[in-house]
Amino acid sequence: MKYPDLNTLFQKNGEARKFYTSLTDYVREQIDTRPGGINSLKSLQNYADNLTRRDD
Repeated sequence: MKYPDLNTLFQKNGEARKFYTSLTDYVREQIDTRPGGINSLKSLQNYADNLTRRDD
């Protein structure tokens, strides 16, 4: 399910909120810069995966 923004996603989807809190500070900070661009658990996971892939 898609939501209007990251804040609404966290309010409505506990799994997304739990996933977000499991991420490193750096990844969370980067995600926080795009609140309108992340609107589903899948988009959150994809963006986090892209950020962590760069760290390898």
